[in-house]
Amino acid sequence: MMVRKLRLQRGWSQDQLAQLSGLSVRTIQRIERGQKAGLESLKSLAAVFDVQVVDLEKEVAMTTDQECFDEERRVIEYVRDLKGFYSHLLIYIVVISGLFVFNFTVSPEFVWAKWVAFGWGVGVISHGLSVFEIFDFFMPNWERKQIEKRLGKKL
Repeated sequence: MMVRKLRLQRGWSQDQLAQLSGLSVRTIQRIERGQKAGLESLKSLAAVFDVQVVDLEKEVAMTTDQECFDEERRVIEYVRDLKGFYSHLLIYIVVISGLFVFNFTVSPEFVWAKWVAFGWGVGVISHGLSVFEIFDFFMPNWERKQIEKRLGKKL
């Protein structure tokens, strides 16, 4: 994690850091994800960043801290959920618009597309309420409690 922070502070890409340190881009990626780095890799990075190897070793060891990973995982899951909701909403708008056009083209005397819009709209609204955490029904706290209950220990 410190490697990533140091790299970003200097405005370097992973490719640039790899060239400066003599390491492969893949090695840089692994280290930034928290995998254990070899001593030679740490020496190369310490030389590039002008820090002590011991400082990098401590920081790399800290990146395996579970709280850090849990927080990152929660943020990543939230962003994925948000992306899923916006995709769902966009698909809803496109398909329902198409259905209304089709409905008024084929049988304008009976508006059946409103029932599809209503039914699917309920699903979109419940998806939005879930993503934006307006209701806490079946949310992460509920999931965590259920997992703890089944494992018999606190997470």
